[in-house]
Amino acid sequence: MLSVTEVKRKLPKEFVDSLYEEYTPLTVDKILMGMSGERNTSLRVNTLKSNIYGLMNLFKENNIKFERVSWYKDALEIKNVKEKELQKLPQYEKGDFYIQSLSSMVPPLVLSPKPGEHILDVTAAPGSKTTQIAALMQNKGEIIANELDKIRFKRLAFNIEKQGASIAKAINLRGELLYKEYNETFDKVLLDAPCSGEGRFQANDAKTYRQWSKKEVIKLSKLQKKLLKSAYLALKPNGILIYSTCTLNEEENEKVLDWAINNLKLKMLDINIEITGAKEAFTNNVDESIKKAIRILPTKSQEGFFIAKLQKIK
Repeated sequence: MLSVTEVKRKLPKEFVDSLYEEYTPLTVDKILMGMSGERNTSLRVNTLKSNIYGLMNLFKENNIKFERVSWYKDALEIKNVKEKELQKLPQYEKGDFYIQSLSSMVPPLVLSPKPGEHILDVTAAPGSKTTQIAALMQNKGEIIANELDKIRFKRLAFNIEKQGASIAKAINLRGELLYKEYNETFDKVLLDAPCSGEGRFQANDAKTYRQWSKKEVIKLSKLQKKLLKSAYLALKPNGILIYSTCTLNEEENEKVLDWAINNLKLKMLDINIEITGAKEAFTNNVDESIKKAIRILPTKSQEGFFIAKLQKIK
């Protein structure tokens, strides 16, 4: 594991400087430490095919050490085995469990999908959240899972089938234009938006941050607003919209939400899940209600993430 000083040397200087503009020095050190080494592998049992107790027994038999996750009964954090080793298990091939970062599991939990509902996942590949939503719905209802990129779309369709998420249908459309096909159609919408991925940075893995730039952050925030408007228009009146990113900056998080609240008929809702290490969103120069959103800072256990829950007003 690298020191904070070593992490600073490896990451883009402009990114590190931007952290100091938005966070206290102590919090920046915590964030950088969360980027200093590899994260533990985590996974979610696929309750459409298996159960947590069977999976825990399997891991005990194979000397795989794990911890249960306090805020999600179907998730495990693995302590002594990497992803590649877990992928060799026949239960992985059968789709009994899905390797997924802990923070990535939060948006579907906040969405709280119910059996029988109609759900849209705007940018769904590779299918982590789509298949989690299907499991939470007990495969009753309908999920439209959209992905624009052709290669990622194929991966999405593969994972939906492998996980047995029979209520999910993969489609290949522009997220910004989905509302034209699905105007006021869905009870709930998940927009896990394309983002600069700052919450996933690992100092020893240059590919996690090589593409980052301030210019790219601004470009992505413009796309996020277009996707959010499309998600809003595809949502029924009084429907629930989850906006999430795996990044840390205000430009792609609070400022996008502030734009949405001021330009669309949306209101912020409380997130009633006690996620380890979650903090209130910033409210500097944005609507005060945005503090209801949560930011998860990167650690050895979880990636950095941002999650907001909104409701469409009639």
